[in-house]
Amino acid sequence: MDLETRAERHLALGDVRRLKIVDSLAGGDRPVSDLAELVDMPSNLLAHHLEVLETAGLIERHPSEGDRRKKYVTLRWDRIPPAPMRDLAPAKVAFVCTHNSARSQFAAALWEAATGAAVVSAGSEPAEKVHPKAVIVAAEFGIDLSGLSPSGYESIPWRPDLVVSVCDRALEGGVPEANAHLHWSIPDPVRVGSVASFRSAFDDIARRVGQLAPGTR
Repeated sequence: MDLETRAERHLALGDVRRLKIVDSLAGGDRPVSDLAELVDMPSNLLAHHLEVLETAGLIERHPSEGDRRKKYVTLRWDRIPPAPMRDLAPAKVAFVCTHNSARSQFAAALWEAATGAAVVSAGSEPAEKVHPKAVIVAAEFGIDLSGLSPSGYESIPWRPDLVVSVCDRALEGGVPEANAHLHWSIPDPVRVGSVASFRSAFDDIARRVGQLAPGTR
């Protein structure tokens, strides 16, 4: 990284409000409206601070896959070291998405492999089966999803310590009650349909699980 780029990124993080925004994105993605409340500033001023961070390459903004009027903000993990995180150390975790056919299945399997803790996945509108390309991609990384079936929220056997939504539509439709909640705005690989899109979703989720899971950071 050249000196000019480094200086630009340090300058972007030199404002306490922008640093607070970056720290808040360590565990998950946030809607722009949440960030406005977090830093207590009007939308036009927040837009300026987000523009500074985005120009410096530290965040990305993208529209929701559900309500296109909403925008989510994501930390660029390849451009900045992980921000300090509150250690949630959840004993029971539920990963949720709309159809429970790919993203939430990936997340639950990766969480179980990383922690051995209690974990489930569920969907607000569960599909008939786990997507075949999700099974193929998971198998490439030694994870067997072939014997699993999608299930609904009613199948979650306990109140989770943490619910992680991995789908914008699931979040916007309402997620199960839990002691804490995080959102990961992962693009739906089923909409694209290629094996590469499933690999991209798997990689993104694996990186996030590695950052969040106790004992793996």
